[in-house]
Amino acid sequence: MTHPAEGEAPGQRAEGRARALLEAAGLAFIAANVRYKVGELDLVMADGETLVFVEVRERASLRFGGAAASIDARKRQRLQRAAERYLQQRAGARPPPCRFDVVAFEAGVPHWIKAAF
Repeated sequence: MTHPAEGEAPGQRAEGRARALLEAAGLAFIAANVRYKVGELDLVMADGETLVFVEVRERASLRFGGAAASIDARKRQRLQRAAERYLQQRAGARPPPCRFDVVAFEAGVPHWIKAAF
């Protein structure tokens, strides 16, 4: 598992930990922090032939529903729009199968939710 660099932002540390978790499970890294006006993709990974768009969330406690619960309908819509843009630019006429996963850190403990939405 990789360790974050000194001075790295908490979101970057969580994304690095999520990437290490997913790579250890056999997913291949493609991209990180892909930004569009319509939204941002924290991680883009490959799980075999499936393209996986990963949202990474971190919360210090389970108060207010925790990290996974913080991904509301508006955030999901932004993620879906960003994924559509990514596919338009990179996948060509025949995009691969895709899914949206969430890696939620609750008090430092990772929870990987496959096909979260």
